[in-house]
Amino acid sequence: MARQLGDVHRRFLQSMMSNSVLDEQQATALYQNCCDIHKVQSIPDKLDDFIDNINSKLQPMFMQIRKGMSEDNGHQFYALVNMAETDVTRMSSDYADNELELFRKTLDLIVSSENGKISSTDVLNIADTLTTKKLKKSEAEQVLNRLVQDKWLNEKRGEFSLSVKCIIEMEPYIRRMHEDQVKVCHICHNIAFQCQICDSPTCGIKIHNPCVATYFKGRVDPRCPACDEFWPHEIPGIYFYFSTYNS
Repeated sequence: MARQLGDVHRRFLQSMMSNSVLDEQQATALYQNCCDIHKVQSIPDKLDDFIDNINSKLQPMFMQIRKGMSEDNGHQFYALVNMAETDVTRMSSDYADNELELFRKTLDLIVSSENGKISSTDVLNIADTLTTKKLKKSEAEQVLNRLVQDKWLNEKRGEFSLSVKCIIEMEPYIRRMHEDQVKVCHICHNIAFQCQICDSPTCGIKIHNPCVATYFKGRVDPRCPACDEFWPHEIPGIYFYFSTYNS
């Protein structure tokens, strides 16, 4: 049975409500700070247990602090999610109908893409196909900038991908609307967009790029964890993910 929430839990939850998404370092620092303020001993490696206790009390309110991995750097993040709203309507208070349609179509394009990324040109071309109200390209660019600022999308070198916040919060919608296209990582079992795929026609498992770096680290003869065939793709170094995280 979960314990009652104390002052430390409530302060942590209040901070999550105002921040919406925190990386693991930030969440650990927040946990430590909450414990220090209320003079409670912290146990850093028990952060997930601490959050599970909060989640047990949030369940009746259809809220949950969920954990997910950034596909860009492999680091873990925590997001406070409203489980009662499982699609883009959760954003209706911040975006107009045509802006939401642009986001929905952008999300659909990213999910159906081969590498989890689409170009800015792909997105801007959608602006002329909206059924609610068409957007000028300059207006569409402004919406894209807001979606990046609000941490729904990532943008790098003119390409857009789903942010870790978007993946965590929109996972039920993505699984429901793209049941036949959703890829799941063989290592971490989470939805995978930026991933490598086994070339064997009888296998075809998917592995996140960061999971590839971790799983095949130091292996001179990398083999598929499912079918044992040679893994032909380039193995990214773990140092790459640490450098992108700290840059």
